[in-house]
Amino acid sequence: MASMRINELLQQSPKEQKVEVNGWVKTFRSNRFIALNDGSTLHNIQCVVDFDNFDEGLLKQIATGAALHIKGLLVASQGRGQTVEIQVTDLIVHGTADPETYPIQPKKHSMEFLREQAHLRVRTNTFAAVMRVQSTLSYAIHRYFQNNGFFNMHAPIITGSDAEGAGEMFRVSTLDPKNPPLTEEGEVNYKEDFFGKETNLTVSGQLEAEAYAMGLGKVYTFGPTFRAENSNTSRHLAEFWMIEPEMAFFDLNDNMDLAEDFIKSVLSYVISHCQVDLEFLEKRLLDEEKTKPQAERSEMPLLDKLRFVIDNKFIRLTYTEAIDILKNSTPNKKKKFKYLIEEWGADLQSEHERYLVEKHFKCPVILFDYPAKIKAFYMRLNEDGTTVRAMDILFPGIGEIVGGSQREERLDVLLDKIKALGIDEKELWWYLDLRKYGTAIHSGFGLGFERLVQFTTGMGNIRDVIPFPRTPQNAEF
Repeated sequence: MASMRINELLQQSPKEQKVEVNGWVKTFRSNRFIALNDGSTLHNIQCVVDFDNFDEGLLKQIATGAALHIKGLLVASQGRGQTVEIQVTDLIVHGTADPETYPIQPKKHSMEFLREQAHLRVRTNTFAAVMRVQSTLSYAIHRYFQNNGFFNMHAPIITGSDAEGAGEMFRVSTLDPKNPPLTEEGEVNYKEDFFGKETNLTVSGQLEAEAYAMGLGKVYTFGPTFRAENSNTSRHLAEFWMIEPEMAFFDLNDNMDLAEDFIKSVLSYVISHCQVDLEFLEKRLLDEEKTKPQAERSEMPLLDKLRFVIDNKFIRLTYTEAIDILKNSTPNKKKKFKYLIEEWGADLQSEHERYLVEKHFKCPVILFDYPAKIKAFYMRLNEDGTTVRAMDILFPGIGEIVGGSQREERLDVLLDKIKALGIDEKELWWYLDLRKYGTAIHSGFGLGFERLVQFTTGMGNIRDVIPFPRTPQNAEF
């Protein structure tokens, strides 16, 4: 007989049928009641052991964390909280867990402690729920694009270009760090490196996705990206996953329409398929909120916040309009903002973005037409010569979640922009070719997957929505 997953067993009608199940012990009470979980659901299944039918030595091996194979009869449960349970007829201990040293005991653990046990934290209810939501979101993203005529492409992880122009990249090299070959000028001679040039881990697959969109029409990447930014905030990772669609013949309005529809679609899907996990995470968040000062508490429960995004049409306004609102806002006039808005051209911070969403408009917001000076070189310059066709989507509780733009399709304008920034056009010859041969308007956006998971699950720290976080001074596991 094949073993069943616990989520399937809990949906069965109890008819004293024979069943088999594998899982890990959550608790073992009174040498009789085993709470077993296999990760398929938040709920455990109770397995009832008749002490007289089993060797005492075998029962002593059963403790929290032990892995078991159980055979038995599925019957109606006599206890509260579950409809079925298993009367155990046979039991095999796959692996024991010493209760003196096993770190994931049935009690409340701090997030900091669980980060130190990242290899085992998925056995807790919180992290198992987060990972199931993460998996469902990932599927929903692929499903959306595949159902809307997009082709998935794998952008290179090793690159010779800096798509964002930020310079915060991890170098990839096989040269001896203690004795690298040098040029006559005393610089590292990367011509002798593995790729014959200086290379890094990518910060974005956008530029390569643009190339494929100009042949396939609509493409998307969903892969790992890397930023060597020495930041230890709750919103930053050194390694994370990005969703980056690129669309030929899309202008900025098309881009905004797609991004809004995409977000609403994937959130709707996860609500309909992860109801139990989201309700658990909502309760966890409400309990956590009670420990915070009133001013720091969220105004909306988790599921309400998700429905808030799904049910509301996103407000669209220009950066210039947003600056006027922020300059005249009460927190700015009373100097409550950490970063005061004093003039046009300021780079908006999370506190400004959240004010627009949560206080002023009370719905998600899309800002567009940003100053060229604070945006990347590839964004299309507007006719005013000072703003670009950029757009950011702002969410409650998190601020910016999507950044995108209509791309600059005019060769002469793009050349002028990269020269002004001191970028070597030889490094981007292939990107410039896209403007020489069959250029067309095109657009795209980027969405950090972990930030979306963080928003969807209500977790306070982005390190708790990725299995093994990579941050400054931390590459454990």
